[in-house]
Amino acid sequence: METVRSRFQKAMRGEAPEDHLPRMEWAVWWDKTIQRWHTEGLPQDLDGHAIKRYFNLDVDYQHWFPQILPGAPNRPTEHGQGWISNAQDYERLRPFLYPDQGLFDRDVIARWRVEQEEGSVVVWVTLSGFFWWPRELFGIEPHMYAFYDESDLMHRINEDQTRHMLRCIDTFCEVCTPDFMTFAEDMSYNHGPMVSRKLFDEFLSPYYQQVVPRLKDHGIVPIIDSDGDIEPLIPWFESVGLEGILPLERMAGVDVNRIRRNHPEWKLMGGFDKTVMHLGEERMRQEFERLMPVMKSGYFIPSVDHQTPPGVSLEDYRLFLRLLEEYTQKAVA
Repeated sequence: METVRSRFQKAMRGEAPEDHLPRMEWAVWWDKTIQRWHTEGLPQDLDGHAIKRYFNLDVDYQHWFPQILPGAPNRPTEHGQGWISNAQDYERLRPFLYPDQGLFDRDVIARWRVEQEEGSVVVWVTLSGFFWWPRELFGIEPHMYAFYDESDLMHRINEDQTRHMLRCIDTFCEVCTPDFMTFAEDMSYNHGPMVSRKLFDEFLSPYYQQVVPRLKDHGIVPIIDSDGDIEPLIPWFESVGLEGILPLERMAGVDVNRIRRNHPEWKLMGGFDKTVMHLGEERMRQEFERLMPVMKSGYFIPSVDHQTPPGVSLEDYRLFLRLLEEYTQKAVA
């Protein structure tokens, strides 16, 4: 008998589950979406996991490891601002970074492991990647200049982040081995990558090459989380041993069928165009039909290509779920 976890594992191996593909929403819904649904009949007292159970979706437990301790100086006051400008700033901030205690609640994760071993949940973890993390420290625009103006510091940050990642992974695996891990990167926009392959090879690749083998030693599937047009990036990530990507945003021009032709075993999650979810059954069926060849090909878990927007009513979402149930069965028939 298939379970939530067995279906996920088969999908990641390119195999077809006996009954249907996984029905996951790896990205929880926008708060304004949930607020709207509360006015339309969604019970008020449900947290994210309970909402998934309410909708009969697969349950996944995600842990995002902390990297900045409370009380750190120079906290940004606006989105896009950074914590540091130079090496001196980093030295002052450094005692508040990369904690080695309190990475997670061991009792909670031990309970996750029990449910994971029963097959009722999938467990995954997330850490900021080697593009995302320096950007968080420098701020969005200064980060792009830092590749040239603060190159030594960029390397030092990612060396520190590598050690932190390895410690987080090994410590977590003492309690529970995640089924997959995502590196938060967001290094593309709707016209492609934000950096060149040369900068990727110099500033990111050496650190991925240290972390990804450790994940594989533990049996963890390594996946990149990057918005935007990620297709040009896939060969870059393949070169450092990564195996998949999400969320596959259709608005950015991502074509999962083209990815499958060019990368037959690349693991994909997401892909369903969120901008059609309020347009009725015919348009949603067209979107599922677009995805169906990849759904049948394996290595693919269809879900919304990011968080469901608040323009989608509860009735719209219930229709989406009904179609998701239908098409995830058709894909393995």
